[in-house]
Amino acid sequence: MEWITGLMDILQPMVIFCTFIGVIVGTIVGSLPGLSATMAIAILTPLTFWFSPAEGFAMLIGLWNAAIFAGGISAILINTPGTPASIASTFDGYSLYKKGQGGLALGINVIYSVFGGVISTIVLILFSFPLAKFAIKFGPSEYFALALFGLSMMIAVSENSVIKGLIVGFCGLLLSTIGIDPILATKRFTMGSTSLVAGISFLPIMIGMFGIGEVLSQIFERNWELEKREETEKRKNLQLGRVIPTKGEALQLAKPTLIASIVASVVGAVPAAGGDIASIICWGQAKKTSKHPEEYGNGSIEGLAVSCAANNGVIGGALTTMLTLGIPGDTVSAILIGSLMMYGMQPGPKMFTENKPFVINIMLLMLLAYLIIFVFGLLTAKLSARVLNVRKETVWVSVMILCVVGSYALNNSFFDVMIMVAAGFLGFVFKRGGYAPGPFILGLLLGGMLESNMRRALVMSQGSYSIFFTRPVTFILIIFTGISLFYPAIKAAVVRYRNSTVKSVVK
Repeated sequence: MEWITGLMDILQPMVIFCTFIGVIVGTIVGSLPGLSATMAIAILTPLTFWFSPAEGFAMLIGLWNAAIFAGGISAILINTPGTPASIASTFDGYSLYKKGQGGLALGINVIYSVFGGVISTIVLILFSFPLAKFAIKFGPSEYFALALFGLSMMIAVSENSVIKGLIVGFCGLLLSTIGIDPILATKRFTMGSTSLVAGISFLPIMIGMFGIGEVLSQIFERNWELEKREETEKRKNLQLGRVIPTKGEALQLAKPTLIASIVASVVGAVPAAGGDIASIICWGQAKKTSKHPEEYGNGSIEGLAVSCAANNGVIGGALTTMLTLGIPGDTVSAILIGSLMMYGMQPGPKMFTENKPFVINIMLLMLLAYLIIFVFGLLTAKLSARVLNVRKETVWVSVMILCVVGSYALNNSFFDVMIMVAAGFLGFVFKRGGYAPGPFILGLLLGGMLESNMRRALVMSQGSYSIFFTRPVTFILIIFTGISLFYPAIKAAVVRYRNSTVKSVVK
């Protein structure tokens, strides 16, 4: 009965319209190299607060799914992935385009991105409720351990430098302490400003870092020679040909794409494992088991289909972890957690009891988004190349305007706009210095959850830290946190040992 009610909720004309708008925006953003789903969701989130939660989240879900699929458009047409998740699509997509099979490559990108997304959504539906039932028994110590584990993802989203990522992450943690003390309800670090009593809002920081910061970075790093080469690629007049795979091709692709979709769902459930990792893993494994491995990397429709299925196959797994445990596996899911919190919902086990109808809506919205992407993507496959002709200057101005409007619309506060601008310059500085902004966002988002639950747990144990080691789930999560923190160092040591062993054998 709840599912029927949820289906009726998402089939409302306004919900369908918002999903469609999200798909269009996501397709444009995803197909333009340099932009990202993260930036688009960060900018669009405050604008969705003018709609009901179902309508607003429909737009965000449509945007996220469409942006990941659309990253394959530029990967196929100009050999440049529109999103990191589409890196593996360049391996075979561009070769197919140069062979005059660009239409087929674009069709495969649509069909198997949708296929992977639907399979991962089924995984979300099947496994999220049992996992939430287990996690519903969590207390303050378990939530503290969850937040700590989520913060350990700073390592994974630190890009090139773990040390820099940790520094930035701790800065975000410190910023999260501004406002009202969660236990004593006293003001702290507000510097006498009434605007800081409620703390620094998450969204203006996010919009500034991923919107203004990214635009300033792109302007500073503009490469005219690369743009000329891209323009040359765009003007090539190769025949795109047919879009739909034949029956024989569909049968050939069924098994490897099904396997890739399931594997990607599992990979997506692992915090910090994104579409780029999943698509590369699935592409490599499919090549090993393929009857024609020599075609991979040279225009294999199987290789392209597998990478496309893995791109969107990650999303269902990531949502499973995000909704049931409240752990943001990447920056996009961190932003979506912030969005849900702004709607008055806290992702985690309690969401499945307190807001179960909305959880069902999210799952059904995923399926609705993929239905729209399937129809819209196939109908516009040959026209999608025109999106690449949008001038960068137009995109930059549009992004800046949306950043200002979005940050002001949150609380009708000019103070939020100033925070957004300051965060934009900070994001630019982070980019120039090689500091990834992801850890900062994680620290800001999870800092409050970490502190409040740690202090509540200590109140329960009368100040004894043994509560974090005597409760099984808490202890296991702390062990996982330690593994997550020290894994890069252990991996680097193993690689150094292997290299030294190889060198000694060679000598």
